[in-house]
Amino acid sequence: MNNLRGIYTIWYRDLLRFRRDKVRMVGSITFPLLFLVVFGSGLSGTMGMLAPGVNFSKFIFPGIVGMTVLMTSFTAGVSVVWDREFGFLKEVLVAPISRVAVAAGKTLGGATIALIQGIVMLLFAPIFGVSLPPGIVLKLLPVMFLVASALSAMGILLASRIKSMEAHQVVMQFLMFPMIFLSGVFFPVGNLPSWMSVLVKINPATYGVDSIRQLVLGPQLTTSFSLNVLGHTMSIVDDLMVVAAFGVVMAVLAMWSFNIQEY
Repeated sequence: MNNLRGIYTIWYRDLLRFRRDKVRMVGSITFPLLFLVVFGSGLSGTMGMLAPGVNFSKFIFPGIVGMTVLMTSFTAGVSVVWDREFGFLKEVLVAPISRVAVAAGKTLGGATIALIQGIVMLLFAPIFGVSLPPGIVLKLLPVMFLVASALSAMGILLASRIKSMEAHQVVMQFLMFPMIFLSGVFFPVGNLPSWMSVLVKINPATYGVDSIRQLVLGPQLTTSFSLNVLGHTMSIVDDLMVVAAFGVVMAVLAMWSFNIQEY
């Protein structure tokens, strides 16, 4: 019972900090919207129709939703580094809850914030010519939460090994931007050079973006942008199985990392 209460408290604290940080709330939405306007609207005329009924704005929209979830969840670990520097983490770790509960609470907090950001981005769908029936939105919510949880666990794992805010920023930029650009957010993942195709397919974010794109555009419209792995065309279920497996591994490693470290 103490562990469950501890998970809830840590989760709620992260949400409360996010709600009070107005600059962070606005900035985390403005940045992906800037990509949508500059790349989506700006390049639609140049890129033309990528598939019947799909221009570049419509193609890039689900990718930007995935990018928003990725960036928000991946940086969830910053709260761990922040709490360590200010001594709060040490107080949490001496509380009568397990360190596994601390890692779980941090992961769920980051995933929930990322889900909220993703939902806000979905509100802009009509502006970019994307139709999202309520049924599709209901399917998107658990998909985005699964992707957010997997990447939050990765962010928490990395943060548990980093001792300073400066080092955390460097590591996040070094890993996050390649993951974004090699996940199919801005371009179809078919017909790539062999070396880039390998990087795209070992990138866990690729499968999250692909599942979101398949749901938003529909299976008929995504055949032109299908992700093929070892000759197999990935379905939404296939994508989510990869994301879930990656998330489990990251969550286990994050909990193990919290257990073995001295703070």
